[in-house]
Amino acid sequence: MADPMRIRAQAAGDKTTVRVLMSHEMETGQRKDSAGKTIPAWFIQEVSATHNGKPVLSAQWGPAVSKNPFLQFTIKGAKAGDKVAVTWVDNRGDKRTDEATVS
Repeated sequence: MADPMRIRAQAAGDKTTVRVLMSHEMETGQRKDSAGKTIPAWFIQEVSATHNGKPVLSAQWGPAVSKNPFLQFTIKGAKAGDKVAVTWVDNRGDKRTDEATVS
């Protein structure tokens, strides 16, 4: 399983900024190893986020996203103590979910 995501959610007025750093190799399937063999594609395909269990973000990604991707988005109406969860699923079926508390 992949390393945990680093999630920060900071409220400012009625808006909360969520910053997520995901740990993932994100191979495109076009690079070659030292022996000249193509490295198989391995990348995050789906990203979703919830605020207190309610969906607030859904995204489809592809192989063009960089290694260890960074994602930032804003939620309206979140307040300190609320929970924000982020989930990703890659093309191999691996899945990771992590949660943060809004501060």
